[in-house]
Amino acid sequence: MHVAIVGNGVTGVSAALRLRARRPDWRITLLSGESTHHWSRPALMYVFMGHMRYADTKPFPDSFWGEQRLELLRGWVTRIDLGSRRLELAGQPPLHWDKLLLATGARSNRFGWPGEELAGVQGLYGLADLRALHETCARARAAVIVGGGLIGVELAEMLRSRALAVTVLVREASYWRNALPAEESELVERAIRAHGVELRPATELARVLDDGAGRCAGVETTRGERIACELVGLTAGVRPNVALVAGTPVRVGRGVLVDRMLRTSVPDVFAAGDCAELERPDGTTLVQQLWYTGKLQGEHVADVMAGDERAYEPGLAYNSAKFFDLEFQTYGDVPATAGPGNSLYWQDEGGRHALRIAHVGGRVTGFNALGLRWRHAVAERWIAEGRPLAHVLAHLSEAHFDPELHRRHERALADAFARQLAGEGARPGAHTGAA
Repeated sequence: MHVAIVGNGVTGVSAALRLRARRPDWRITLLSGESTHHWSRPALMYVFMGHMRYADTKPFPDSFWGEQRLELLRGWVTRIDLGSRRLELAGQPPLHWDKLLLATGARSNRFGWPGEELAGVQGLYGLADLRALHETCARARAAVIVGGGLIGVELAEMLRSRALAVTVLVREASYWRNALPAEESELVERAIRAHGVELRPATELARVLDDGAGRCAGVETTRGERIACELVGLTAGVRPNVALVAGTPVRVGRGVLVDRMLRTSVPDVFAAGDCAELERPDGTTLVQQLWYTGKLQGEHVADVMAGDERAYEPGLAYNSAKFFDLEFQTYGDVPATAGPGNSLYWQDEGGRHALRIAHVGGRVTGFNALGLRWRHAVAERWIAEGRPLAHVLAHLSEAHFDPELHRRHERALADAFARQLAGEGARPGAHTGAA
């Protein structure tokens, strides 16, 4: 049995390792045109900022793959021949397979903006983007970032480390307002502005300006404003990379459509990770584009390919990020519309620490923690078990995970939440407890 895996990111590698453990006698080939060896995408910014070398981003030594009897093939797949079960490769002989896993990841969104093809306009997803960023920064003094999401603020931090002037165009009324409640959005905005980034809320890109030589010279916004810059970062999200299956019998929606076993519409062809779109029993679909879900899907699809008949369960939603020096964690369901009626919110007087507890029917459904470190297992357990709000408030110290000697906030949290439950101190936007 020969399994070919297209993509050597966290999904493809997690699948390969699980398959090797489950099926020691199978031949397994990992293909990537980007790199020979697996590397960590979240480390891109640290390589750019000089905190890590490329070699440091590889979780395994180069000898590991041979020891695991995993074949690594560096090359771009140009076509999938489903009838003959082979992959056609640029400049190389075709590769035959018995089972195929598509783990092709995602690509930065582009929306047909005039000038988006100019030199100096790019996304931030892979090694090619990192190389282009190095080249453009060598001549750039200012940058405009389009999109107020997590990749956008990561790029802003990278560029500020090179002393570039950075302007971020945010479509919403405040930063990441489509995902964060108003108070958290405002807190994050303050943290970003404190590092010299100019945020332009309720502002969108109209076009990129040409310097006459095919390079970016600035942008024009939908408000008619012109901002001079040599670099434009397109970070308005990513979309599943489905180019490889275009024109084939493999069904595609936003991503490669898969059932609950992560099987595509073609026998022995599977998809997982950022490129996959899960069809659910209720008729809805789900695209998960996070590191940890990529790992989970990779391990699950390997079990299915090895013979298990087990449906993939998306599990509890979780994410973490860093807005410059402000850490953020979110667990479960915290709607952007959360307020006094369905959540408790505390923020210290200095505006550097905050906690929101979302609840429905007296039971906790989610948490947002900013400037606080929480224990993942504790937060996940409380939500999964449907713990009552009273129980969580009485055991807040169990979730605390800040390093020793860091200031604790449990007393302020308890006092603020008690006042809110009694009908006091719940005015949105106000701090609700001393630090």
